[in-house]
Amino acid sequence: MAAPLSIAFFASSLVSAYWNGAATYYRGMVRALSRLGHRITFYEPDAYDRQAHRDIEDPEWATVVVYPATEEGVLRSLEAARGSDLVIKASGVGVFDELLELEVLRLKRPGTQVIFWDVDAPATLERIGSDVRDPFRPLIPQYDLVLTYGGGDPIVRAYRGFGARNCIPIYNALDPDTHYPVPPEARLKADLSFLGNRLPDRERRVDEFFLAVANKLPNRSFLLAGSGWNDKARSGNVRYLGHLGTGDHNAFNCSAMAVLNVSRDGMARNGFSPATRVFEAAGAGACMITDHWEGIEYFFEPEREICVARNGDEVAQILERLTPSVAAAMGVRALARVRAHHTYAHRAKQFQEIFAAGPVPQAYIGGAP
Repeated sequence: MAAPLSIAFFASSLVSAYWNGAATYYRGMVRALSRLGHRITFYEPDAYDRQAHRDIEDPEWATVVVYPATEEGVLRSLEAARGSDLVIKASGVGVFDELLELEVLRLKRPGTQVIFWDVDAPATLERIGSDVRDPFRPLIPQYDLVLTYGGGDPIVRAYRGFGARNCIPIYNALDPDTHYPVPPEARLKADLSFLGNRLPDRERRVDEFFLAVANKLPNRSFLLAGSGWNDKARSGNVRYLGHLGTGDHNAFNCSAMAVLNVSRDGMARNGFSPATRVFEAAGAGACMITDHWEGIEYFFEPEREICVARNGDEVAQILERLTPSVAAAMGVRALARVRAHHTYAHRAKQFQEIFAAGPVPQAYIGGAP
């Protein structure tokens, strides 16, 4: 086994999933890395009311440092991280991102590598590609490595085009400790359920793949969960739950005949970007319907482990022919696939392989998932 690493992780939040879509990813990766013997300190700002909406206590598998959302709070946390083997700056911390992206690089020294981990690479690349004065652009070549949680060759090529020494995707996965089959709950029953916050680059696809389908199939029941949809027009067969805490996600996934995944525009465009909730749903043994994106077959076998729709009409067609028994069988196969190949234990071993020989080799190319 490689020598344990001390890792300082600067990101949005480990203890709160409130307006924090990467929470499950962070938790799965950090827990799995801890099990391999690595020591993680997770630095997160006291921002966006997340601490008031915690859904887990400080875990045993990481040291959580909540710092004031001020410049002074950032600089003190950076100083505390000095001397770590790895310092990771994640995208989308939400406060003082530009300051963190610059200042973490000052922690580089022999024995300390600094990594940028992009949990929304399409958005980052679109932003820096449209603004030559973006302050992050000249910093990219200074990072020892860029990791992403999604994206295939287009993302890797784009980051290398901006001067990244290397870019390696470490994909979303399943944490079997937190996502697993549970008994269905009557309050969460539906023919098709969708869980996701209302975001500008997702809303159009939710309109097409979910709300328009509900309008077209008045005899079917639909369940919508996530923040921000309260004033969205929807037909009478759509129930809206609002924000759904992570403690209810397993029951949500296990209570519907099928669960819908709708990718954000950039994720769908670049491919190889399975959302965290795809693996969460598979881990619960749910039958999934997903919009189409390149690379699905590397994670699940279409029509056997997951249903794929290219538009709302195809979602409606799948739903009309789907039966509870067929859906249940598909969920069983998806569960077997994800447990065998796509857990955070698998991803943590990939991470460890990257750093096993010391400084990350410039020619390292991550294998297919």
